Amino acid sequence: MANSKRDLFLKRRLRVRNKLRKMNAGRVRLSVHRSNKNISVQLIDDVQGATLASASTLEKDLGFVGKNNVDAAAKVGSAIAERAKKAGVEECYFDRGGFLYHGTVKALADAAREGGLKF
Repeated sequence: MANSKRDLFLKRRLRVRNKLRKMNAGRVRLSVHRSNKNISVQLIDDVQGATLASASTLEKDLGFVGKNNVDAAAKVGSAIAERAKKAGVEECYFDRGGFLYHGTVKALADAAREGGLKF
């Protein structure tokens, strides 16, 4: 039985998130969502069920509206690192969802690390 790309993505997302929850209980989650046109990231406190900070290429002040490339991802990564500092978050864990860790997702993670987030 062949699995569709969507089914494989959902399985991968659940597998990644469940492993991360076991290892990083009580820490803030840096959740990434990538589409064909945009990339967005959120700092989520799962204990309170609240989003502490977010950044996206949909924001006009970042200057990458409608772009999903490595440069845009790096800009979003540095923006989320700044906003995390303002929210008082220094450590988090990186939840890539079902997205593979290369290209834009990797660029976002590297820029967030350079900005001061530890994960």
